[in-house]
Amino acid sequence: MAATKPAIDMTAAMVTEAVPLADWLLVAPILLTMTGGALAIIFRKKPATQPWIAIAVISLVVFSNIALLNHVLTNGVVTMVMGSWPPPFGIAFTADPLGALLALMASIATLCVAVFAMDSIATNERRYGFYPFLLMLLCGVTGAFLTGDIFNLYVWFEVLLISSFGMQILGNEKVQIDGAVKYAVLNLIATTLFLAATGLLYGLVGTLNMADIAIKVQALDGSGPVLGLAALYFLAFAMKAAAFPVNFWLPASYHTPRLVVAAIFAGLLSKVGVYALLRVMVLLMPEGRDWLSSLIGLVAIATMLTGSLGALAQTDIRRLMGYLVIAGIGAMLAGIAVGNEAAISGAIFYAMHSVLIMTALYLLVAFMFQISSTFSLREIGGLYVRSPMGAAIGLVLLLGVAGLPPFSGFWAKLLLVAGALEAGRGWVVAGLLVSGLLSTLAVGRLWIFAFWRGGNEHTVDGIQALPIAGSAEPKEISLTIWLPLVALTGLIVLIGVFPEGMMSVSDYGAKTLLDPSTYIASVFGGTQ
Repeated sequence: MAATKPAIDMTAAMVTEAVPLADWLLVAPILLTMTGGALAIIFRKKPATQPWIAIAVISLVVFSNIALLNHVLTNGVVTMVMGSWPPPFGIAFTADPLGALLALMASIATLCVAVFAMDSIATNERRYGFYPFLLMLLCGVTGAFLTGDIFNLYVWFEVLLISSFGMQILGNEKVQIDGAVKYAVLNLIATTLFLAATGLLYGLVGTLNMADIAIKVQALDGSGPVLGLAALYFLAFAMKAAAFPVNFWLPASYHTPRLVVAAIFAGLLSKVGVYALLRVMVLLMPEGRDWLSSLIGLVAIATMLTGSLGALAQTDIRRLMGYLVIAGIGAMLAGIAVGNEAAISGAIFYAMHSVLIMTALYLLVAFMFQISSTFSLREIGGLYVRSPMGAAIGLVLLLGVAGLPPFSGFWAKLLLVAGALEAGRGWVVAGLLVSGLLSTLAVGRLWIFAFWRGGNEHTVDGIQALPIAGSAEPKEISLTIWLPLVALTGLIVLIGVFPEGMMSVSDYGAKTLLDPSTYIASVFGGTQ
């Protein structure tokens, strides 16, 4: 007769009673987006139904993320470990203020894009999978923000990249294929570096759970292998975030897809790279961040200046927006380079702001094209007369992306400057201020050329001398275009006028990253 195995008491290692209902909020966004994506595929032959499925599902995701962020702010870091495996062996989902905040902002931006796409994505492109891809992209992004396992961070990267590849070539135009090749090659190289670094990290510490990695890396006390892995991770994630000098893929590819696709790319994808840098360099490998801080600072300044100068040089509005994305990435990297609480809080605040502002700006470009039929600053003009409300929204968004008060970008820049001054990094402050000045000139030039001046370069004394692409009669702007623009602009103004709540969330997120004890206690239940 076979001997029976003794029962194992799991209560010391993990919670064995029923999971509290609020903790299911951790996986609710993943389950909702997967289910919504499947439903959208089922209804692929009913393109009129797909947008409503997506909007309903993403609205539920927004509400679940609001509840999750409130749960985290009220009760601290929340962890759910899958299956009957004790941590660190079970696959963990862990929500801290950083992950919960960015998951919420990502879902809000995606909801606005889903509404905007009702008017801007053609019926045949819906059949080719725009809404399923959109839902799975949000699934991958949210999973990356909420996972507590570094290998599963890689897995969620793959989910969002596969979805983004499909969205990139939606329309099957030659320029889209060209942009998709550049986008795919650089991202696949970065993903390969990420996977290689994760394999080496597992060989070094023997675990993939982020809380367990933080414990074991601390014990290694900044040894050579840890510093080497930090450098490899920085290269991989800097490439994904479009940091200098591996940022050339972004302005070469973001102008090629449909503008509503570019909006979600600009709002979400590069921020996942910044999030990964915050998570790995600050929470898991602080010694590596300290060792690389000067290099990260130089990369941050070069990224900011490349983005600002590139934006100043562009005449194509889509490319101009791509360079503004890059300038914002540099500002977030500056916070990581400085590394104190104020600077990390500024990087988190800026990431939240960038998700909203860049999504809104690309939607603004789509709006401008609808009423002018051109992307060229040389052939556009007089949009203020055609749409005063659009001009007002454009002015708010352009001032916001430049970091001017009273909009949300100002407070992010203020935190970054305060953190750099506190750390004695005057050269980082100089980079932030110079980049902000150049960005202000670039967006001021855009607004004056596109909205304020009465005509275009072919207009002399109010008379159009030559026929141009933008001379077509403007189309009527539908409610599905106005609603996302007004909602995002209103949120940016609201955060700018009343920044205290968002500042407290970003401060809490910075404290959790710099002191991982609460993160570790959430995973291991207070016992290691």
